[in-house]
Amino acid sequence: MSVEPRVNEQIRAREVRLVGPEGEQVGIVPLERALQLAADVDLDLVEVAPMARPPVCKLMDFGKFKYESALKAREARRNQQQTVIKEMKLRPKIDPHDYETKKGHVVRFLKAGDKVKVTIMFRGREQSRPELGYRLLRRLESEISELGYVEAAPKQDGRNMIMVLAPHRATKAAAVAATAAKGGAQRERDPESGAETPANPAPAGESGA
Repeated sequence: MSVEPRVNEQIRAREVRLVGPEGEQVGIVPLERALQLAADVDLDLVEVAPMARPPVCKLMDFGKFKYESALKAREARRNQQQTVIKEMKLRPKIDPHDYETKKGHVVRFLKAGDKVKVTIMFRGREQSRPELGYRLLRRLESEISELGYVEAAPKQDGRNMIMVLAPHRATKAAAVAATAAKGGAQRERDPESGAETPANPAPAGESGA
């Protein structure tokens, strides 16, 4: 079944409750009269409430309506993009080199627009020194502050301490823009062979030899 409303001659009712282009109530009129009114103002007659008795129809530019609806749906999908949560695990007494390496991964995740769950893993006697993990998380928070912020503050969870970082809105927007630019810069491919071809191939006979 089509999800689109019936338009103009597709409408089957003998009479309709007509709504004008500005939302004004015209009243119940024969279908033929409604179609004539639509033609007179160069608009479409669109069945907006088919289950009503009689069905409700509105005068509108159906092509413009479909275009605007598609834009709204696209925007809604963009806003509903699933957020990816990465995880980075550290030890409270992590080696400086390992710390810098793992911090680099956190920075990369944030720049990509992803959230990061940072987990400090305590073992043995380390469990009696939660302040070590807390200080490490606060240090990380400070060093990535230009890219992200703490969405969930450090919290003890059994043997672990967890903090969630999220990218700033500007960081995420930059990641989306970079992804779009990367996709637009991809080279065209030959539809038959799949081989890459330059966007502006040189004229025949120009080999550069």
